[in-house]
Amino acid sequence: MAEVELRKAFKRYGPVEVIHGVDMKLPSGEFIVFVGPSGCGKSTLLRMIAGLEEISEGSVHIKGRDVTHVEAVDRGIAMVFQSYALYPHMTVEENMGFGLRMGGADKAEVADKVNKAAKTLQLDQLLDRKPKNLSGGQRQRVAIGRAIVRNPDVFLFDEPLSNLDAELRVEMRLRIAQLHNQLDATMIYVTHDQVEAMTMADKIVVLKAGYIEQIGSPLELYHHPDNLFVAGFIGSPKMNFLEVTIREGSATQAIVELPGGGTGVLSVDASRAKPGSKATMGVRPEDVGGEVGDFTLPIQIDVAERLGGSTFLYGSCGGLEHFVVQRPGVDATRHGDAIELNIPAQNCYLFDEEGLAYHRTTTAGRQNAA
Repeated sequence: MAEVELRKAFKRYGPVEVIHGVDMKLPSGEFIVFVGPSGCGKSTLLRMIAGLEEISEGSVHIKGRDVTHVEAVDRGIAMVFQSYALYPHMTVEENMGFGLRMGGADKAEVADKVNKAAKTLQLDQLLDRKPKNLSGGQRQRVAIGRAIVRNPDVFLFDEPLSNLDAELRVEMRLRIAQLHNQLDATMIYVTHDQVEAMTMADKIVVLKAGYIEQIGSPLELYHHPDNLFVAGFIGSPKMNFLEVTIREGSATQAIVELPGGGTGVLSVDASRAKPGSKATMGVRPEDVGGEVGDFTLPIQIDVAERLGGSTFLYGSCGGLEHFVVQRPGVDATRHGDAIELNIPAQNCYLFDEEGLAYHRTTTAGRQNAA
């Protein structure tokens, strides 16, 4: 296991700066996920840790050692890429042991480590096959096995499941999570899929345009986003956002004017808010439309998706054309229906004009839609 730390790390390509002074300490033994939209810098940041991208300014430390100017091969890391990068003329066993053989390990050591890794990944019956005779999931497991046999201090994964279909992605998510538990290793994983981040991570690093927006556990980010971007990025379906006006704010609550009239009293620290200022109220799809609420909002249903275990309703509400409601089971609401949504105030979020959160003051449990 190894702690990974970046200190004021910058990355520039000529005059263009793409990573802006990142400070980050990643604890030993945790599963860390870098997540964000395309172009946010998550893969670049991973490659800076790996030594595949030169740092323009700042430093990288692995296991307490400054590795800023250390070659990738000597950093104690192993990387799994989006492409499997397997040698087509080699068997599974030869692919997994290739790095060890190039490093001068003897045959007995290579065989022992490969067999142990193959058993862990349930590849022990496939060691004589070549990549063309493997499924996509099996090929990715071989690539992971090649990393395991090196016994690195840190595992780095750069969108390793992007080439797999939906069913295989779920299976491989579980396998990688189980692998982390078995190895008790430090793992850093890059993905644009926030569902992968939520289901796999001990900690999530949310990135936007080369800056860190927030770091925390999945549930910390879900329940206590620092800003509008994190609130909208974490959660599936994404949070609904409505434009409101703050009538009055205090250290314990904000009274807001809702779209179309009416008011809502939200349990947030709005002491810095100015009466009459614009704000954004957020509420998650699973938190609206239940039997209990502190105020209501009308919605005109455009589409109803019935998935068996849950129903998603899409419609126009408070000026938002794609407001989403999630209800458990099979809901009878149909296209064209006009209904009133009950909104529990304690489950609402409020953000100022700059997109920064007014932090919630209630500690009450969330009321999921019934």
